Amino acid sequence: MKVVTWNINGIRTFKAGIKQTLDCLDADIVCVQETKVTRDLLDERTAIVDGYNSYFSYSRGRSGYSGVATYCQDSATPCAAEEGLTGLLTNHQGAVGSYGDLSDFSNEELQLLDNEGRAVITQHKIMCENKERTVTLINVYCPRADPEKPKRKQFKLQFYKLLQRRAEALLKDGSHVIILGDVNTSHRPTDHCDPTDIDDFAENPGRKWLNAFLHSSNQEENRDEAGPETESEVKDPVRQGKFIDTFRYFHPTRTNAFTCWSTLTGARQTNYGTRIDYIFADCRLVVEQFVAADIMPEVEGSDHCPVWAQLNCPLLPSSKPPPLCTRYLPEFVGKQQKLSLFLVKVDQKQTQLEQKCVLPGSQEEEERRENLNPVRVDKISGKKRSLISDSAVPKGKKSKTANTSVKPQGNLLSFFKPKPTNNKPCEKASTTGFDGSAQLCSSSATVETGQPVKTNNSTSQPTVGQSDVRKTASLGFWKSVLHGPPPPPSCKVHREPCVLRTVKKEGPNVGKQFFVCCRPQGHASNPEARCNFFTWVDKGK
Repeated sequence: MKVVTWNINGIRTFKAGIKQTLDCLDADIVCVQETKVTRDLLDERTAIVDGYNSYFSYSRGRSGYSGVATYCQDSATPCAAEEGLTGLLTNHQGAVGSYGDLSDFSNEELQLLDNEGRAVITQHKIMCENKERTVTLINVYCPRADPEKPKRKQFKLQFYKLLQRRAEALLKDGSHVIILGDVNTSHRPTDHCDPTDIDDFAENPGRKWLNAFLHSSNQEENRDEAGPETESEVKDPVRQGKFIDTFRYFHPTRTNAFTCWSTLTGARQTNYGTRIDYIFADCRLVVEQFVAADIMPEVEGSDHCPVWAQLNCPLLPSSKPPPLCTRYLPEFVGKQQKLSLFLVKVDQKQTQLEQKCVLPGSQEEEERRENLNPVRVDKISGKKRSLISDSAVPKGKKSKTANTSVKPQGNLLSFFKPKPTNNKPCEKASTTGFDGSAQLCSSSATVETGQPVKTNNSTSQPTVGQSDVRKTASLGFWKSVLHGPPPPPSCKVHREPCVLRTVKKEGPNVGKQFFVCCRPQGHASNPEARCNFFTWVDKGK
């Protein structure tokens, strides 16, 4: 059994096709985060993939935001599935269950925690040592703590608390548990490119939660003091803590192993990132069944990379997907494939109105671009053109004109014949002038007015040389008037032209421009990384 998690930063990351990407990841179960797909924009190409069954969670209040999805091979079909962590989004019999005590959460708080489409849970049957067991996969996209929004910090901690409560309830009820996804917190200093640059690194509330949640919370500290022999303690399920970071279980001392990089600064080129994507599993399952786990930084397409883990136990597929499976959604169950629907007369005006209203008016244009797949040109070649607009037809004659305009005139070849013109044909082949316009072929040629056209050289267009002189003079004039921006300064270390940036963070400098080194962000000790050159743009120049 192999599982993969990947924050794809938009479902369009699968440029080569969803099926091809899933096949290349070569996993029984693929969990993706930040799909940015809402329920109304989920199309069949994304939802129905040959050889897989999929399960989605969507943001309820914001389009083009958050969202997670779990793709299971047909040989790994789950026996139960549900959306969210609270159980409030579950209204079918194929739910996973085991919610634990949620009495210290208010109903409003629980609704908000599940309102952003941050969790999908699937439950599977596995065979372990000739015994059938249950394993529950929790695919999560944990919130990010925005420094500018204090309420989001509390929201993130409450999400962690809810996640832990649900996972422990599943364990208590006898299921193994695997938590995989974007947790949005780097755990240890070795999981961060520059931990010394962060004030109170160990005091971060998210890291404190990870310390208490993970089985290896004290193991790394002990290894630093006692040496390599304490690495075996990670494999001791008796120690405190119920879950293990599977990557650190197999690679306890590896450094520079990151899963997320800033795209704005090009930090992936210098591996200046963080490890915030994890596969956690309960101690017993890790010790007995996990055989490998690692990251895949070579896989590009997102600001994150995939993470995978391999288990020794085989999956026992369910004979039928649970009700949450996307193939059961009304628009995907096959009703639209009836032949009779293709023969029904279509109201053209209604169709045009629907095309204009694909998205609600309240959704922003940026979200439309983020979620809608661009229409390929080769798929719109059959569009009809109206020959006469309704506004140009006299009243009372519209229906007659419309009826006659669509009748075929002549055979098929007649549509490819050139349109007749009122101009008299030239006796000689026309020539083309320097400006691309066709010149008349003889002095006897006439236009529609019947007036002769003069072709004397004295009245013709200027020659090529005359045109070049005029263009050069015009270019010189505009250069003397518009000087353009001054060249960017060069950084002091690499002696390379800097790049222009604009302050977007709210504050006294918002909107101001500055120059920085053009190289990607990296550690200060890396000579190939960006140097610390910085200068404000002088508006007076």
